[in-house]
Order: sequence, then structure tokens, then C-alpha cells
Amino acid sequence: MSSGVAPRVLLVTRPTLLDGVIARHGTLGQARFFLKTRGQAVAPLEEAHEQQRVALATAKKSIPRSWRSARLDRAELSRFVFEPEDLIVAVGQDGLVANVAKYLSGTQRVIGVNPDPARYEGVLVPHAPEAVEDLLHDAVAGRARVESRTMVLAQTDDGQRLTALNEIYVGHRTHQSSRYVLRQGPREARHSSSGVIVCSGTGASGWARSIHRQSHIEWPLPTPTEARLAFLVREPWPSVSTSTDLSDGLLAADATLHVRSEMYEGGVLFGDGIEADAIELRFGAEVDLRCAEHRLHLVR
Repeated sequence: MSSGVAPRVLLVTRPTLLDGVIARHGTLGQARFFLKTRGQAVAPLEEAHEQQRVALATAKKSIPRSWRSARLDRAELSRFVFEPEDLIVAVGQDGLVANVAKYLSGTQRVIGVNPDPARYEGVLVPHAPEAVEDLLHDAVAGRARVESRTMVLAQTDDGQRLTALNEIYVGHRTHQSSRYVLRQGPREARHSSSGVIVCSGTGASGWARSIHRQSHIEWPLPTPTEARLAFLVREPWPSVSTSTDLSDGLLAADATLHVRSEMYEGGVLFGDGIEADAIELRFGAEVDLRCAEHRLHLVR
């Protein structure tokens, strides 16, 4: 940490399912009535909401009073200015860490807190709320064990950039056919498919794993800390003008996958399933996908 400057801790959360249901129906009573008419109960949502509240309160109490702190909702991340030495405490499901990672510069450290181990696997949020106090002090003192995870970078030919912890999708924003030309080194193929994803080792446990299994691919997906990526084409369609060649492969740390859009409308790329933060890919637009220069530093 910088000499003479108090550490800054950022508590990051996202709305619970109960928050979402109330926002949709106006009040808790109306939400309860809506669910009851469909044979469902609001109690499980209330239980999960309370566990999130308790976990957040425990994490907040763990921050020394002399330190700086702030609370951020997931929706505020894209507008927030992070400092290089910020400590981020993400309280919620695993995906929340991926949501945070894309806005960091690679110098900050992230502590993932699991408020409900019965609901969330805890791959990226492995810590109990009660562990936050020791983890914060260890991180500031340089004692914490930090895992460095590879991220994916997409850069378009007009200078737009997007990073993701799990994967980046390139294709049509709807279920229409995604048309593009794929190039890896000297190899090139024109595709009509359901899009292509480029994933890191962290993303290898999610969407990529499903495609990998369904396609019966024999080579293993990368591990989270490996400096390489995998690309997987979803349902490539063979025709007189398109092929199923170059439908999957690995990208070394210095390798690039090049995509040229042949979609007249609806072409996009987005990361970690956040379609609201998509970059438009018009006909002729080009994008390079590779390992990002910075990594996520996850406190283990």
C-alpha cells in the first residue's frame, strides 16, 4: 500500500432475487401474492436475502474504522473510478467476481465472499464472511496468497476494447445465424453458426464446458491460471459457402484469433453474459481476441 494513505475497501454486491421480485411487483405483499397464485412461496427468497444481508454486515464490520471504504452495486461498476491499490470484497454469487474483474486494471485484489454455500458453489467466492477481517489485514501486509487468473481481451478495428474473466461471445445478438470469417494464424474458415466463444480457464467450468462436452472435443480446456485461451464455435453449419473447419482450438499467450463480421445487422460481442454491455459488430468489422495484458488477482 502507498505510504501514508489509508487502504480503501470496496464492498460490491448485486440485488438479491427478492430485491428483483419486489422491484417488479412494487411491494413485498404484492410479490408474495403473485408467487402464491402460482403455487410458490416467497420464504426461500426472504431466507436468501437475509443471508446476504448478514454476510454483508459481517464484511462491513471487518473493515477497520481508520480505513476508507465504500459500497458499490453491480450496476455502478462501469461508472466507478477504481484506484490501483483498492481491495475489493465481492459479497454474492461467483458471477459477481466476473462482473467486477472486467473493470479492474490488474493491480487491485479481490476477496470473494460466499453468503450462502448451499446455493453458490464458491469457485470465485470461497471465503466465509467471518474470514474477511484476517484476509484484509493479510492483503495489506503482503501475506495473502493471491491467485492470478488469465482474462480474455477483445479489440475491434475501430479501437474499442472489452475484457472478460470467463468468456467473450462473438455472433448475432438473437438466435439468427451468426456469419463471420474466422482466422487463426494461416488457417481461415467462413462460418454460419450460433456464434463463437473465446474462454479463459476460469470460464472453462461454465458455458465452454458445455460446448466442449457436446462437441466431443478431446483436448483439455485450459486451467484458470494458464496463460492461454480456448475458442469454440457453436453449431457450425456446412453449406456451399460455409464450413465446419477451424471450429475449435487453443490460443497460446501470444496468439490471436481474428474474426471478421459478415452480419448485416445484429452482430455483437459481449463478455461474461452481460449483453447490455455489448459492442456492435457491423458487416466488415474486425475483432482480435487474445489473452488480456492484465489478470484478475484473487485472494485465496
